[in-house]
Amino acid sequence: MATAKVLLIDDEKNMHYSFKRLFSNENIEFTSCYDGEEGLKAVTQGRWDLVITDVKMPLMDGLTLLQKAKSENPKVLFIVITAHGTTDTAIEAMKFGAYDYILKPFDNEKLKELVLRAVQESRNMRDVVEVSPVSEEISYDKDVIIGNSPQMQEIYKIIGQVANKEVTVLITGESGTGKELIARAVYSHSLRKDKIFSVVNCAAIPENLLESELFGHEKGAYTGAINLHIGKFEKTEGGTLFLDAIGGMSPKLQAKLLRVLQSGDFERIGGKDVIKSDVRIIAATNKQLQKEVELGNFREDLYYRLNVVNIHLPPLRERKNDVPILIDYFIKRFSQKYSKKINGMGDLAREKLLKYNFPGNIRELQNIINRAIVVSTSDILTEKEITFLAPKDSPVPFSQNIDELIERLFQEIIQLPDSQKEGVFPIIEKMLINKALIATKNNQVRAAKLLGISRNTLRNRIEKQEEE
Repeated sequence: MATAKVLLIDDEKNMHYSFKRLFSNENIEFTSCYDGEEGLKAVTQGRWDLVITDVKMPLMDGLTLLQKAKSENPKVLFIVITAHGTTDTAIEAMKFGAYDYILKPFDNEKLKELVLRAVQESRNMRDVVEVSPVSEEISYDKDVIIGNSPQMQEIYKIIGQVANKEVTVLITGESGTGKELIARAVYSHSLRKDKIFSVVNCAAIPENLLESELFGHEKGAYTGAINLHIGKFEKTEGGTLFLDAIGGMSPKLQAKLLRVLQSGDFERIGGKDVIKSDVRIIAATNKQLQKEVELGNFREDLYYRLNVVNIHLPPLRERKNDVPILIDYFIKRFSQKYSKKINGMGDLAREKLLKYNFPGNIRELQNIINRAIVVSTSDILTEKEITFLAPKDSPVPFSQNIDELIERLFQEIIQLPDSQKEGVFPIIEKMLINKALIATKNNQVRAAKLLGISRNTLRNRIEKQEEE
């Protein structure tokens, strides 16, 4: 196989040395450039299997370089490297057409795997997604997407890939995961970013009012309709309409929404004129729509119309490595909001949060930090100020909600003297079995089901306890 030609653009000379050393046993020839302008010249004048560029560089930043290079040669593959992995950097890199991006400091094995894969795909002439640049500044006065976990990095890539495509997007995930933020990110990086962005919470508005809110009504269309009302589809003409909690929409409205998606037209309530609609739809739900389809609660044809591109937001408990940066972000945000000098969080408080499963996801963490800042009387948040109050409608199974209690009990047990530790767990088991039997009025089948074990296992445990 011919030697792969890779262009490395980075103002840090050590980076060039590290790359060449890491790939010394691979059939790759590296060419070095040390600023953006020099790099752009090399990109446009040479033939490369892969271009790797830093973001922060003198004379021209890496994202500007990427944009200009792609306008000249859309086929060239780029990997963007940065020490400042903000949401916007990731999304914009993908919008401008980057093959991928990676954060400093690198995991050498992951970097190597990525580069070799990119070189191979370049040689296979595979088309790449289209991508674009962004500010790396974080604003603390508004909600922003925070997270550098692998799950969130993949989401940023998807946003970058679909933002400029006129496709319907369905965002799924539990309550509190930040679905509206993702919708706004798609909008703000789209071709419609200079047009209106409208939000409708389909679950918060009664059915009769929701139809009017979406499609409008004529004067006299029904009792109380004393004036003409323009709905969101008309108000958002040319822009983006975000339909949150769409899983709760009634069958009647589902049919009307389907018509808009299929034909691009609708009528106001009580109206006869057909109105054309040029609106991009982004929908979101915390329900499993496919299951709702199977149950007959949601139209299958509408589901497929909405689910052209799915962006699934994982719950916070599945991306725990994002919790520390979220903590730091919310501390800075609410310290500014309340004009308090909070310099951070104590180790015990931080550990307490890291062990928690956040049934209310990011929204719950935000509220926890908000409250802690308000009640804090020192410059460091302590574990005493960290209190949990899970939402009543938490989608998290009860078994997950009690993880913290079990952990606390276990920690207390292991701190006991050895003489007291012995026999603790059999005692706990006996208590659980007795409680289950009492709750089921000694029905062993139901008690076994409650405990999550077979009836034979339960009978054996009872017999063993009686022998002891």
